[in-house]
Amino acid sequence: MGLIADARNIRDKDPAARNLVEVMLLYPGFHVLVYHRAAHWLYRRGRFFLARMVSQWGRRATGIEIHPGAQIGPGLFIDHGMGIVIGETSVIGANCTIYHQVTLGGTGKDVGKRHPTIGDNVLIGAGATILGPVTIGHNTRVAAGSVVLKNLPANVTAAGVPAIIVRENGERVVPSDDLNQRDIPDVVYERLEAMEREIAALREEKE
Repeated sequence: MGLIADARNIRDKDPAARNLVEVMLLYPGFHVLVYHRAAHWLYRRGRFFLARMVSQWGRRATGIEIHPGAQIGPGLFIDHGMGIVIGETSVIGANCTIYHQVTLGGTGKDVGKRHPTIGDNVLIGAGATILGPVTIGHNTRVAAGSVVLKNLPANVTAAGVPAIIVRENGERVVPSDDLNQRDIPDVVYERLEAMEREIAALREEKE
């Protein structure tokens, strides 16, 4: 997929995009892909200083930091984008969507492959953090503000800190789960509420 195809993909996915020219001239999510393609080309040829320099130009221009070593598949839609950080050994599959303030980072404890691998058709909500060499399966959604520290399988929705699976293969795991970016279940509150109900039931039995 070339840059024109990337621009068309953004236009088609973003309801605010009016036309292709607007995307190519005004969208930082598109601009950073241009910078990253150049930086990654240099990186693969061992021109590490030049690659990092180009990626820093992209960071200054867009507010999005993508290490030149990161592997990005076709059809990435970065919406808004400010504050996104994507580490060196990150791998992102095809047709993914990433919102602003997302971090694909390392834990500081790993060597070699130390950043996440993201499958195809994955959506990562605003402010989500995914750390370490974890794998996120195809078609999975990570809710806004979540922190993912372990592998997630395909076809699930995960939410919370740390993230847990709240929907799997279209079936709700947490009853209040709704697949939008606004009404994300508060999994910590729900677990505490469940514990309170269990404690109350035990007290009744004891009495």
